[in-house]
Amino acid sequence: MLAPAKAAHTRTEALVVIPTFNERENLRKAVAGVRGAGYDVLVVDDSSPDRTGELADELAASDLGVHVMHRESKLGLGSAYLAGFKWGLDRGYELLVEMDADGSHRPEHLSSLVEAARQCGGLAIGSRYVTGGAVVGWGPARWLLSYGANFYSRTVLGMATRDVTSGYRCYTRQLLEQLDLDSVEAQGYSFQIEMAYRCAQLGVSLVELPIRFEDRMAGKSKVSAGEIHKALLTVVRLRLQPSGE
Repeated sequence: MLAPAKAAHTRTEALVVIPTFNERENLRKAVAGVRGAGYDVLVVDDSSPDRTGELADELAASDLGVHVMHRESKLGLGSAYLAGFKWGLDRGYELLVEMDADGSHRPEHLSSLVEAARQCGGLAIGSRYVTGGAVVGWGPARWLLSYGANFYSRTVLGMATRDVTSGYRCYTRQLLEQLDLDSVEAQGYSFQIEMAYRCAQLGVSLVELPIRFEDRMAGKSKVSAGEIHKALLTVVRLRLQPSGE
């Protein structure tokens, strides 16, 4: 169920989509960061037991640039972004941004990311693994897992992108309209890999900007062993499927 439209608000060019599931401790600061950067935000909440959705409604009630989508159950990160993209496209936004609620994505990178997508006309990725990028707060095992997943993905799929699993990125309207969003299969964290691969297959412009990634402020990571397994299988599926599908 969507919050009522706020006709009096002057819509910004970019919409930041923030999926949430039990992110009540982090949401207020995340939304404030986006609004402080001058962009609208859509919170897509999957019926969080900690009442994140209720907090999102409170924030939306006091700020016409904050919107909320409530979903009936935990349906997955990928489907949350796809729902958010469609919502934004229907309302005329020209740039759609993915951003985590947990504080790992710094709002000071937002304007550079949006501008890079606007300039290239395709996809801009906030990258931890290009020159100038950094990861703060991870132990060696977590870093190795992430770096290894990226190395595996780009090697198997033949991609030059250094950070295909990054969840901090900005798409142009034109690119999303080319991607056939209804055919995207991955719904968890492997969604990022599939979307980057589809963009590469289309031959659209893709740029990576260095970001400083910080471990979440509060709460627990939702990256499970099952999600990692699904990501590995997604890479194999993408590699084996006929070109153009």
